[in-house]
Amino acid sequence: MKSETRLPPLLLLHGFTGSSESWAPLLPALSEHFRVLAVDLPGHGRARALDDIAAYAMPRVVDELAQLLDAQGTAPAYVLGYSMGGRVALALAAHAPDKVQQLILESASPGLATAEERAARIAADEALAARIEAHGVEAFVDEWQCLPLFASQRTLPAEVRQRVRAQRLRNHAHGLALSLRGMGTGAQPSLWDALPSLRMPVHLLAGAHDAKFVAIAQSMARALPNAALTVIPNAGHTVHLEAPDVWLRYVTKIPGI
Repeated sequence: MKSETRLPPLLLLHGFTGSSESWAPLLPALSEHFRVLAVDLPGHGRARALDDIAAYAMPRVVDELAQLLDAQGTAPAYVLGYSMGGRVALALAAHAPDKVQQLILESASPGLATAEERAARIAADEALAARIEAHGVEAFVDEWQCLPLFASQRTLPAEVRQRVRAQRLRNHAHGLALSLRGMGTGAQPSLWDALPSLRMPVHLLAGAHDAKFVAIAQSMARALPNAALTVIPNAGHTVHLEAPDVWLRYVTKIPGI
């Protein structure tokens, strides 16, 4: 194994309602291959709570991640993002390509292509943000984990589901609401037009049970000049949770590791 100082850097970006804790079961294996940097995105985990909505906007978040990579001496890095974190990772690659060596996108999208789609999603996210603030995190988590998107998680062992729920409950209502308003899928600028200009290798991962994001990944693969798409069997939206061994084998065998 390479010495720690020679291992390639890996920036991990979690999904909505997640945190840097989401990666904890995977860190021992990942740390054999990477210098891992797992962060809490704005509104999540231990990230400092800010009331300024601008702090949650995608351009600001991307700028701060680029500065973090520079400060840590880890640019360019492998950048792996899941779901919301995948949108952030893609935005970082589009706006600061010199910071990204290779990109790994799990169940991610470039946002919504049309103004009409974005407007509808902004309205839906605002309604959800208002419910989170009105009823609290626990009621929201009960609602969130019952979404069809996460149906495949219901077959996971009870202790895994309990661990994920406990992590989600450690988030705060105001932070989650501001995250939706500042960097939700509707609020972020579409990145579809940026895909053809991305020259770094892009690895697209999706779970076979997640038909929506398999289709999005297929469309992204056609637009990206240097993309590889892998559909993981027996997994849904959260591949790293539902098929961790397969996910680890794939991530740790990416060319250049």
